[in-house]
Amino acid sequence: MPQHCFLIISAVLSLAIHLLVAMESCPATGMPGMPGIPGMPGRDGRDGGKGDKGDPGTVGNVGLGFQKGDKGDLGLMGFSGKRGQSGDPGEPGVPGVAGPLGEPGEAGTIGVQQQAAFSVARGTDQYPDKASIIRFTNVITNINNDYQTETGRFRCRVPGTYYFVFHASLEDKLCVLMKVDQTLVTSFCDHRRGKRQTTAGSVAVYLSRNQEVWLETKDYRGMRGRPAGYSIFSGFLLHPH
Repeated sequence: MPQHCFLIISAVLSLAIHLLVAMESCPATGMPGMPGIPGMPGRDGRDGGKGDKGDPGTVGNVGLGFQKGDKGDLGLMGFSGKRGQSGDPGEPGVPGVAGPLGEPGEAGTIGVQQQAAFSVARGTDQYPDKASIIRFTNVITNINNDYQTETGRFRCRVPGTYYFVFHASLEDKLCVLMKVDQTLVTSFCDHRRGKRQTTAGSVAVYLSRNQEVWLETKDYRGMRGRPAGYSIFSGFLLHPH
């Protein structure tokens, strides 16, 4: 190193030492230095204790509240609910217009017409018993067997108006009573005597179901038949009811 350089360095060091000694011994202060660079932020301090309750605040203004919004879009249709109970019957509706005529039906069977008729004869030489029912035992016609030869009674099965007639062959006085259930309807009497003759009588009467009709003798019972003289009792339904 050159000597002049060494001399210069030595002079500078000497001056610096002199200034340092002077600064330590001199009470005067120099000009403030430049502010240093801010240090790193320190760590957060510990949480402080709970403070005292503050004073109540003033009442605020009333808010506007929730405003009604616009109508939303129609939602999807939900599932069908359970079937409800049946309601009360409604008022009868107005009669509808008559429909067209239908096709003709098949021909039906002919109905059975209600009938009743009988005709019976008595051909004996014996007089009937006094005050008793006259029995006609020879059957000519007996539809539905309504006339009973065992009892001499006609029993009504078809209610309606009936016509009854008798023709008697006699040789003595004769009185014949016609009865319906023990009720006298009419009587036919012939007091001639001495020779064979005939007499007749008829009547129309209404009968209910199960009513009975018969001919009955009284005091005079001269009804007698021979092969040439029969007594006949007949009846038939005129009109059913």
